[in-house]
Amino acid sequence: MMQYRTTVGWSLITSGIVTLLLKVLPGNSLWWGIAFLIIGITVLFLRKNDNVLER
Repeated sequence: MMQYRTTVGWSLITSGIVTLLLKVLPGNSLWWGIAFLIIGITVLFLRKNDNVLER
């Protein structure tokens, strides 16, 4: 349960930061949103592979 709360907390914090960044960054927020999505997927994929390699 504690890990779930931590995950939800970090998710909300990062969502807020990304929302603020989209307001501040120049250009179309759609492209920034797509870029952040790609970066997030890449980070999750790399972390998943790191865990597999450590075992």
